[in-house]
Amino acid sequence: MAKTSKAKNEQATPAKVFNERSMKFLESYLNNASPTGFESEGQKLWLNYIKPYIDEYFVDTYGTVVGVVNPDAKYKVVIEAHADEISWFVHYIDDNGFIYVRRNGGSDHQIAPSKRVNIHTDKGIVKAVFGWPAIHTRKAGKEETPSVDNIFLDCGARSKKAVEDMGIHVGCVVTYPDEFMILNKDHLVGRALDNRMGGFMIAEVARLLKENKVKLPFGLYIVNSVQEEIGLRGAEMIVERIRPDVAIVTDVCHDTNTPMIKKLEQGDFKSGDGPVLSYAPSVQNNLLRLIIQSAESNNIPFQRMAASRWTGTDTDAFAFGAGGVASALISLPLRYMHTTVEMVQKQDVENVIRLIYNALQKIQNNHDFRYLK
Repeated sequence: MAKTSKAKNEQATPAKVFNERSMKFLESYLNNASPTGFESEGQKLWLNYIKPYIDEYFVDTYGTVVGVVNPDAKYKVVIEAHADEISWFVHYIDDNGFIYVRRNGGSDHQIAPSKRVNIHTDKGIVKAVFGWPAIHTRKAGKEETPSVDNIFLDCGARSKKAVEDMGIHVGCVVTYPDEFMILNKDHLVGRALDNRMGGFMIAEVARLLKENKVKLPFGLYIVNSVQEEIGLRGAEMIVERIRPDVAIVTDVCHDTNTPMIKKLEQGDFKSGDGPVLSYAPSVQNNLLRLIIQSAESNNIPFQRMAASRWTGTDTDAFAFGAGGVASALISLPLRYMHTTVEMVQKQDVENVIRLIYNALQKIQNNHDFRYLK
């Protein structure tokens, strides 16, 4: 973990970042289903929350939502997260009414057996479960392990026609209903913290800027992108529309201090030790240096990651789009990624918000982030 400076805060945010309204929003936002390609309901919640803190907004063809502060400014800065969550598609319905699925994003087949699900249909949500053979019927040492080819849904129907009569068809999206909870007062748990927690954090930055009457010398674009989980597609589209000068992206990374993770392979990152700043070809060195200076001058703890060839986040789409955008990545350490019990520490969430909030105030209109000066 990087050692932070003890210098006096330059633009410190209020000690309490969260308020009652923001916590209610966070809970409703995380509990709402927002699968890849079907993000609209979650995007409506997010937009409704940020409307008091922006001057205008727009929505692109596939559902990425952008709130804008100072829309007439020529110089443009983006803060970005992605809105979609992993899910499943109905792929095949057999004659006995069992439903087989395909991934929509990086859904984990190993956690599926015995999970409850919601199947989204034109007639509304149909409840179902991922079935699995009872332990009594399996032979030790010769057990089949869960795979995309053998996991299946049971919605209580006994025929293909009964399934179809419920409104279920190939292409229906399937999500988990697991809801938000708090463990030990400061650990936030739920599904799809990857990366709706990012959407929450950039929304809170917008709120703090408005409530603290911070005047930025550039146009700020608060971007909640779609379809990151299937290849950064929403970010690839929106960067061409906005054509920003700077992009600060926030996403999650692994807390590698839980059992069964090899730090030599994955790196050493720990919940509670602060945001993780990445070094990668898509991360612009001078922008990263500005963010590090913001962390040090505001006593914000941070960790460092070597991301190698790519970050695997929307940072790559912004950096290499629109002729090249000065981009950086601020990650939130997360436990149990792509499960229904993703977990982050509240203090890390607060520190990501503080870091973005303060870094924005160091960026000047027509800021020069050239590689060579």
